[in-house]
Amino acid sequence: MKIAVLSLAHTHALEYIAALQRHPEAELVATDPDGAESPAELRGAPLALTLGVDYLESYEDVWAWHPDAVVVCAENVRHHDLVLRAAREGVHVLCEKPLATTVQDAAAIVDAADRAGIVLMTALPVRFSSAYEELRAGVRRGDLGEIVSVSAANCGSIPTVRAWFTDKVLSGGGAVTDHVVHVADLLADLLQETPDDVYAVANGIPGNRDGGVEIAGLVETAGLVSLHYPSGVIAAVDCSWSRPAGSADVGDLVTLTVIGTSGVAEIAPFASIIEGWNEHGALTYGYGLSLDQRLIDSFVAAVAQHDRTAQPDGRAGLAGVMLIDAAYRSIDAGGPVRLRAVAA
Repeated sequence: MKIAVLSLAHTHALEYIAALQRHPEAELVATDPDGAESPAELRGAPLALTLGVDYLESYEDVWAWHPDAVVVCAENVRHHDLVLRAAREGVHVLCEKPLATTVQDAAAIVDAADRAGIVLMTALPVRFSSAYEELRAGVRRGDLGEIVSVSAANCGSIPTVRAWFTDKVLSGGGAVTDHVVHVADLLADLLQETPDDVYAVANGIPGNRDGGVEIAGLVETAGLVSLHYPSGVIAAVDCSWSRPAGSADVGDLVTLTVIGTSGVAEIAPFASIIEGWNEHGALTYGYGLSLDQRLIDSFVAAVAQHDRTAQPDGRAGLAGVMLIDAAYRSIDAGGPVRLRAVAA
């Protein structure tokens, strides 16, 4: 199985490469033609060398290599063109979240994958959390009674490893774009319904990136999204970049509290860590099989079996983009809005 990682822009690319390297049947290459040279950000061939993965100079070189599948880890705005090209080539795709920066582009991606008959999965690894799987099973059994409300958070620090995260043109937005999608996917799968009203607020906290690059005014760094569902369930999502510099590096810190008429359940899928510190600052060590490894394992299996039902699929990615879009429209309008109607 020939698999190419398209771009090393997203930091998760490093974790996906490590996970793919654990599959002996996978022949792996990477390319990163959009990676700008910077002393603060290792990209391109030098980064591929440190990761121990073969490197191709361009996307065209990748297509000439005839991969069976690709993992798209480019800046968010580039997802659309890369996935559409993969669909034209008949190549299966795992695309980093969010699927696209606009609803129209996300819908076009899903449509192209359907027409090409390829596997399309969205990189939403929290779906593979054992804690979430147990929560979903309990909710399905009725352990909590009728679900009344959900309180969720996905709070990290302001990204400093990759400058494009705070460039609205490349990312599509800040904390709302970066952190709503994981919770949105869990809510969609858990509740099995779509919100009818979305109300969001956000602000930007003035400050500097490491190295003195200003981020103030570029993207929002704090956000709160409230959802109302047709069944009457209400949900609130704190999606802020609110963890201070020097915090333990545990990635996205997702928590979910589900309140029902007969009980309450709380999960923290990223809690399987050992924290500490040394003279360089905070340290963390994860244990157990990582969620990214489970995601990659599922994608490799889906490609091998040509299983287009594998989850989270392109429609799960589209649902997240629709929610992000509604959140930004609500922020602009200063009140609740409805999701856009999309044929996909």
